[in-house]
Amino acid sequence: MSDVLPFRDPSLGTAERVADLLGRMTVEEKVGQMLQLDARDDLRDHVLRRHVGSILHTSPERILEANRLTAETRLRIPLLVGEDCIHGHSFWPGATIYPTQLGMAATWDPALIEQVARATAEEVAATGIHWTFSPVLCIARDLRWGRISETFGEDPFLIGELASAMVRGYQGEGLEDPTAILATAKHFAGYSETQGGRDASEADISRRKLRSWFLPPFERVAREGCRTFMLGYQTTDGVPITVNDWLLSDVLRGEWGYTGTLITDWDNVGRMVWEQRVQPDYAHAAAAAVIAGNDMVMTTPHFYEGALEAVQQGLLGPEVFDAAVARILTLKFDLGLFEDPRLPSSDLDAVVGSAAHSDVNLEVARRSIVLLENDGVLPLGATAPLTAADPIRVAVVGPLADDAQTQLGDWAGGSGQAGWLDGQPREMITTVLDGLRAVEGLAVRHAQGADILTLEDDPLGATFPDGQPRPPVVVPAASDPLLLAEAVRAAEAADVVVAVVGDRIELVGEGRSTATLELIGGQNALLDAMIASGTPVIVVLLASKPLVLPASAAGAAAVIWAANPGMQGGRAIAELITGAIEPSGRLPISFARHVGQQPTYYNQIRGQHGTRYADLTQAPAWAFGEGLSFTTVEYSALGIVSATLAAGDTIVAEVTVTNTGSRPVRETVQVYVRDVVTSASWTDKELKAYRQVDLAPGESALVRLELPVADCTIVDAEGIRRVEPGAFELLVGPSSRDETLLSAAFEVFG
Repeated sequence: MSDVLPFRDPSLGTAERVADLLGRMTVEEKVGQMLQLDARDDLRDHVLRRHVGSILHTSPERILEANRLTAETRLRIPLLVGEDCIHGHSFWPGATIYPTQLGMAATWDPALIEQVARATAEEVAATGIHWTFSPVLCIARDLRWGRISETFGEDPFLIGELASAMVRGYQGEGLEDPTAILATAKHFAGYSETQGGRDASEADISRRKLRSWFLPPFERVAREGCRTFMLGYQTTDGVPITVNDWLLSDVLRGEWGYTGTLITDWDNVGRMVWEQRVQPDYAHAAAAAVIAGNDMVMTTPHFYEGALEAVQQGLLGPEVFDAAVARILTLKFDLGLFEDPRLPSSDLDAVVGSAAHSDVNLEVARRSIVLLENDGVLPLGATAPLTAADPIRVAVVGPLADDAQTQLGDWAGGSGQAGWLDGQPREMITTVLDGLRAVEGLAVRHAQGADILTLEDDPLGATFPDGQPRPPVVVPAASDPLLLAEAVRAAEAADVVVAVVGDRIELVGEGRSTATLELIGGQNALLDAMIASGTPVIVVLLASKPLVLPASAAGAAAVIWAANPGMQGGRAIAELITGAIEPSGRLPISFARHVGQQPTYYNQIRGQHGTRYADLTQAPAWAFGEGLSFTTVEYSALGIVSATLAAGDTIVAEVTVTNTGSRPVRETVQVYVRDVVTSASWTDKELKAYRQVDLAPGESALVRLELPVADCTIVDAEGIRRVEPGAFELLVGPSSRDETLLSAAFEVFG
């Protein structure tokens, strides 16, 4: 007879192995399995005393040490290693860092996003990490929120399309693939519906509103097979998401039948005690979290003692941990960690930061850039080839023109969350200045022109009550006359100015929401001076979110939004400016004209007095779906094959799209639906489909569009999603603006 314990036998199924191992575990070991703790702290205590099931924020040395400590434990249960690998392997020196999620969303290309996630998974897995806390499915609402850059924008349909692609890329063909990693859908749910844009504040949001817009992307990825969900920090209707029984039990595990693993965000359980103050102590907080169905508790060390105390007090029965521990063990068996703990590869250099991944990075950077305005100045050299003999004189100005780490954005090494890493290798990053200097036929002169900010210590202290560092206070820098004068001289001596402005990491991320959307520091004065110089100005907005440009920017020759475009961003921007590539990015988010417009998004609910403020417009500066090309495109002859449909039918429409200019184009044909009369208040129109079409100069294409009538739903006053019979309009065009859309009527019966 074999002396191999059943849970060690790989010939058995996962469920059988889990049941055997669970039956051998003590209460202390079960509680420990539910803990994920920071590997930068006392690893020996984590593994040997608290029996942790997972660690995060680690290094190859720490992973190996944790594995050695695991071998000393009674059952030798392998650890899950997690990390914030958000747009690339964020905190690994030399990893490939892609555009931020908001930047990637401007591609409107799920297949390309899937490639990014697959390449990221390969790098992450090679370093001994099994779990990424990505993608983010939060819906951008108030642009002051510090985490806008982590979203896919403002539209639930587009978010669902792109997030599902990332899940497929991360998890590959299945967890048995050694390059597959666990994906995490976050932050479930409604976290981005903040008060005043303030991070993690109460989300004042109804269940109907959640069902209408915030939950559909999560339902989509749950059905896609995303193996883990992360719960948001916030409370909703006074109840922390961590213990929201309706969301976790009724909807996620009940209606959707989700069987995956839930993880809290950082110290959610502790926050119920020290921040939200809805639990008196850690015993009650741990009991509430376990009863609500949480599986993995991220970085609340006192959960261990609190849960055991809850058992002693009779708040929890010793068997109550079994369901959560079973789900955690299922992940470990499905990943094959009991046979192979997937330690760091001996051949990291062949995978991390590879040339193949750099190629993917360049392509997504190219596709993510959005051309917002162009009076004909772009592309440079359009009328004659760029030559070294007769170069175009370019003044590259602005505090972000050569700021390599800021270009990468949040969660990227230099963004402050990882104390062991100051930034990514400079030689891997091409800034806008680098990119333009590399173009033959440009004579580049650089001037910084302005500073953005300085920092002061927060008067409340260096840390929060849980010991986490408190972000310093941002102080806008004053306009510097010397820097400004240098930029003016460069502009006056140039044929064209490229002004690179935006925000810095100190204004971005968790706990770093902003009260304003304007450029800060000396940047407005710099743009004012550049426009006043009389030299054509190309504004490059390198920013985590849509920002408000000064009034002088209306005189710019061109405006480009590049988000945080990653390591290859400077090259991609230079290629667009010089016409080496065609601009194809389209906005996944609307730009406000002024901060008082918040929230700013295209699919707002119908009904208010008027269409503007008394003093200012409500119209966005640039709307969802917008983006220019170097050519012109016309839409015509929209027609629906059958205008009378039943709920089970498919809408079939055709539209002619023509490239009427002299350059090729990749056009994103957008399909919106308007339900003309609804039983409950609803949005005026919603994106329901899109097609990307490549057209040569002068070429026309008859684009066929198909959309199930079943997708033309609202959520009624009872909270039920349904197709309501009646009149509809199919709206097709290049953006969400009404004036750009063709319309065709159809009616749904039954």
